[in-house]
Amino acid sequence: MIDKPQRPPTKAVILARGLGTRMRAETEGTALDEAQQRAANCGVKAMIPVGRPFLDHVISELADAGFTDVCLVIGPEHRMITDYYGALATDRVRISFAPQAEPLGTADAVLAARDFTAADHFCVVNSDNFYPSAALRLLRQATASATIGYDSVAQIRDSNITADRVSTFAVLCTDETGRLSEIIEKPTAAQLAVVPPPVLVSMNCWLFTPHIFRAIDSIEPSPRGEHELPDAVRALIAAGHPLDVFPTAAGVLDLSSRSDISSVAAALADHRVFL
Repeated sequence: MIDKPQRPPTKAVILARGLGTRMRAETEGTALDEAQQRAANCGVKAMIPVGRPFLDHVISELADAGFTDVCLVIGPEHRMITDYYGALATDRVRISFAPQAEPLGTADAVLAARDFTAADHFCVVNSDNFYPSAALRLLRQATASATIGYDSVAQIRDSNITADRVSTFAVLCTDETGRLSEIIEKPTAAQLAVVPPPVLVSMNCWLFTPHIFRAIDSIEPSPRGEHELPDAVRALIAAGHPLDVFPTAAGVLDLSSRSDISSVAAALADHRVFL
């Protein structure tokens, strides 16, 4: 597959197929309104209302960054998402859906959007993370595959993610040219101790070329029986397609459990959504 000259990418794939296991779990003392309770009980994190559905905020930032075509990777049971976005009038973005029949991992979710991405470069993000548009704009500058490396200190300072949670995210290691050399998943204290500052964590925010699909096709299932995106990224690099890392000090909001809802709602209280 030969790379073709590209304009800045305008396509974004949002991974919204997750089962929401942590969100379904009751959290003692967490006060939710009726709409929040309903979405949390269904495990549909993206649709939890924080002023508006959380996913509206995510898509609005993508639009601010210049992404105009958005594909939501969802499960067949996610009628709450298809009903809402299927009827929503938008001015800046076109929203489509790609079904992932079974939750077989993040790489498999990207594969579900293959028809949508076609031969174009495209962004991949999570549906339960709010990425500031300034960082997303960096990806549109990439000429090949790239990712955002989020400064772990800034994450603690500027997001709702605590220090103990940041330490559970994968760490991105780079070579002297600023390209990704390794992904350390669930790093130990000993591994973190030898990573030079700033420690850059992955929040699953990527820019891919179509080469990623061949990499996904080449990987084996993980011990969990899933096709994992970090494995596909390693295969992509091993096949001779380097991946640039853009460091940033922006914070990313995380909506993983019911205990996150109040802090995310407060952080987005004044956020303007324009789709």
